[in-house]
Amino acid sequence: MINKTIETAERELYLALIQRAQYRPIATQWLAKLPQWLSDIKDKRKYAHAPAFLAAVEKLPQLDINNVDLNTDVLTIDAQLTEAQNKQITALMKQLMPWRKGPFQIGTGDNKVFIDTEWHSDWKWNRVAPHIGSLEGRYVLDVGGGSGYHGWRMAGAGAKQVIIADPSCLFYHQFMAIRHFVGGFDADMAEDKTGMGYRTHYIPVGLEALPASTDQGNQLFDTVFCMGVLYHRQSPFEHLHQLKNQLIKGGQLVLETLVIEGDKNTVLVPHDRYAKMNNVYFIPSVAALTGWLEKVGFSEVQCVDIDITSTEEQRATDWMTYQSLADFLDPNDFSKTIEGYPAPMRATLIATK
Repeated sequence: MINKTIETAERELYLALIQRAQYRPIATQWLAKLPQWLSDIKDKRKYAHAPAFLAAVEKLPQLDINNVDLNTDVLTIDAQLTEAQNKQITALMKQLMPWRKGPFQIGTGDNKVFIDTEWHSDWKWNRVAPHIGSLEGRYVLDVGGGSGYHGWRMAGAGAKQVIIADPSCLFYHQFMAIRHFVGGFDADMAEDKTGMGYRTHYIPVGLEALPASTDQGNQLFDTVFCMGVLYHRQSPFEHLHQLKNQLIKGGQLVLETLVIEGDKNTVLVPHDRYAKMNNVYFIPSVAALTGWLEKVGFSEVQCVDIDITSTEEQRATDWMTYQSLADFLDPNDFSKTIEGYPAPMRATLIATK
């Protein structure tokens, strides 16, 4: 039996943007583009695996869900699974591999399905969350949100609405697979449970595709998260401007990215690859990145966390069987990448528009 998870989620997204357009005209531009965005992500001419991903989501079984906890390290869907349901869910979710951001758990007791993702995304969230402003009642954008783990945690922290933006066809369908089991529980977490639709949404495009406004009072978001994206951008200043243009005046940017040791003039530009990634362009020092943020118009810039990524936080699992961090480091010296650069170190900065 085919479920209507994606159809329902997309309808809820339309309704959310229609509601926002009453107060923020820029949302009408999002609505105009939305049909094409949602059509493109399912187009097998653009994404060869899209039909298979869609089929996996549509075949997920309906469960009797007791509760969904979006405010815990393992995003947990509380339900009693039969052995047959366990096998069915496991097989379908594995068709959406690799799972990079999580973890997730579907079910409780002996028949639970535990999706042990490549990243312990909960560790990053626990480093970031104590330092950000309250998300209670806020409209939030999560840029490059992957499978949506952090977006769900933002909803769990009380956000009024979360929109995840990421152009990955796989990650879009991973989000929809989790959305299938979460259902309306992210709406029910709100204080006013009457007549409120989904709070957590996914738009399958990159930040640069999202309409933005420089008109005062016509931005959509109180808080913008951008975690693990900046170093993939060929034009970091353009990216920072795009982030700023999504924020209301006084809104908060939460920026997490790779950094290196150094002063305000220190920026690493990898010659070819960095940790086997060929799409890493600029890795600044914290001091340099602070200057970048101030240059594009942010104030109150603070570095609130610096962490060297460990092979316990990022590793291969049964749900992500490809190479991971241990394969990207010098086998004789884990303080360096395999290319000889400093090993991945990540900093979280917060800033005000």
